[in-house]
Amino acid sequence: MKRKFKISPAQYIVLGFLAVILIGTLLLCLPISSHNGIRLVDAFFTATSATCVTGLATVTTAEEWTLFGQLVILIMIQIGGLGFMTFMSLTTIVAKKRVSLRQRKLFMQSAGSIELNGVLLLMRRLLFGTLIIEGIGALILSTRFWIGGKSFIKGLWFGIFHSVSAFCNAGFDILGNNSLMDYSSDPVVLLTISALIIIGGIGFLVWGDFTAHGFKFKKYQLHSKIVITTTAILLLGGTVIIYITDRNSALSEFNEWEKWLNAFFESVTLRTAGFASFDQAELSAGGTVLSYVLMLIGGSPGSTAGGIKTVTFAIVVFNAICFARNKDSLTSFKKRIHDSIVKQACAIITLYVLAAGLVTIIISIIEPFALDEILFEVISAIATVGLTKGITAQLGIISKLLLCVTMFFGRMGGLTLVLAIAEKRNIVKIERPYEKVLIG
Repeated sequence: MKRKFKISPAQYIVLGFLAVILIGTLLLCLPISSHNGIRLVDAFFTATSATCVTGLATVTTAEEWTLFGQLVILIMIQIGGLGFMTFMSLTTIVAKKRVSLRQRKLFMQSAGSIELNGVLLLMRRLLFGTLIIEGIGALILSTRFWIGGKSFIKGLWFGIFHSVSAFCNAGFDILGNNSLMDYSSDPVVLLTISALIIIGGIGFLVWGDFTAHGFKFKKYQLHSKIVITTTAILLLGGTVIIYITDRNSALSEFNEWEKWLNAFFESVTLRTAGFASFDQAELSAGGTVLSYVLMLIGGSPGSTAGGIKTVTFAIVVFNAICFARNKDSLTSFKKRIHDSIVKQACAIITLYVLAAGLVTIIISIIEPFALDEILFEVISAIATVGLTKGITAQLGIISKLLLCVTMFFGRMGGLTLVLAIAEKRNIVKIERPYEKVLIG
């Protein structure tokens, strides 16, 4: 009897994202999508970047793509931000079909839920909450664009596009070559975009806790407590350090209030959003190093953001502190964290660092750019950030394809890809003898 082939949840999600990228590439290659025609590699790069909510672009989105092409990009951003399975669940909910246990597991993994119970309720809240938040953001931004002189239709489209792109942490814009640099002194635009990025990047489980308990932090799950605390520290710390390192370089053209505003925005956007309120090539050496760290950390699990995630970073830091204090178990907020979670966190960081290092070495061999520019580009890709020091469009075909693979790796997550690639098999556990080795 032939064994029935089954696709695991991780494989299903990976294949779903690949399908969206390929369909998006074909649509972007249509004559109706671009003004002057587009090369296949650039269409594929754009589709990958949009679906993986990265924001890196080899062509200027505002100039190269028609309204139809921009709409295709926006749909891919929305699907990529919320997750392929979220949209599958939407059709199930609308059709009022009965959901199988297997489907619930798929939805759970896509939404980043910890428990299987209530996953459909989480999906409904996710979709409804997304519509409300993106709608409010679009209304504020559209109003600001109207006041700024844009027509009703253009202002509305700009508001919708940038609200969705910000909430999904995508970083795509249709303002021209300068991203948000023309609005670097506009608190309405920068703070609205920042709020959308933060809300989209904290994760859907945190939404659930906030909906259920409001501002009663003590009643939140451990996951939400770690996310909120780590996010606040990174935002505040990032703002202060960027102000200190770049107040006389990248931020030198602004007045004091604008320096703090743009330092805050940079701290927000570095963690997987990809919008730029000033030229990233002007960052100081200290600011560039901080950018590497913040980009790699990224947003939070079960969110629209990428990176190794805030909880992963926090757990590794907690583990180092526990080791320094000679504690046997890892605890946070008076709750114990299982050793398997610590191992997964270490594995994720290792996978990301190794992948980023390998791609950086390969691209540095075949491209003439400085190492810091290439490393910035690679980390931006693997953490699905989208910020660049201006070399994306100048890269060769091989480098662009490498970045596509890197973006896909970053959006799927190292462990998801490992689970998807790994073959299911019955492993006989064998206890091997212990032997000590030296580390440190």
